[in-house]
Amino acid sequence: MRTLTRSFAQGLLVLAPVAITIWVVWFTVTTLDRWLGTSIPGLGLLIAAAGITLIGYLTGNVVGTKVISWMEAGMQRVPIIRILYNSMRDLFSAFVGSKRKFDKPVAVELNAHGLKVLGFLTGEQFDDPQLAGHVSVYLPESYNFAGNLVVVPRERVHPLDADGAEFMAFIMSGGVTDMSAARTVANGKTM
Repeated sequence: MRTLTRSFAQGLLVLAPVAITIWVVWFTVTTLDRWLGTSIPGLGLLIAAAGITLIGYLTGNVVGTKVISWMEAGMQRVPIIRILYNSMRDLFSAFVGSKRKFDKPVAVELNAHGLKVLGFLTGEQFDDPQLAGHVSVYLPESYNFAGNLVVVPRERVHPLDADGAEFMAFIMSGGVTDMSAARTVANGKTM
């Protein structure tokens, strides 16, 4: 019975991520095909990717920049839409584009016993004199899209030599993905 239970658990560990990934891809493709009214499987995904790329290209020129500025100005005039739009724009620009914010992985010392949490340095100074010498660090949560922002003394924050995307995946996975910076922290050698 123990062998059967162990084999079932191993099979589940292998099949569950594969099945969930296939389902997400299938759901995305079929939903886009349905929205765009295409009868060829996957054509909706190709059309959406081409459309997003075209919009990205057009916003890189003078006319596109002007249109985006005009659209943003309109959104800034409506209170609830302004909050939603600014939050979404800042969230996406934190991960992609020229204004990435999650590109400074750090380890934050919590106590004298060596307990550390992993996060991203997001702010290096404050206007408030009470926060002089402090920095802001975003601490993503594992298996969640939420996180916490903490303000800590600068000397408790140690930069890590890690790629931001790989580091975020490491934290989001609860530390189960392989990452060299995680081994550096585990060995007690922060950079």
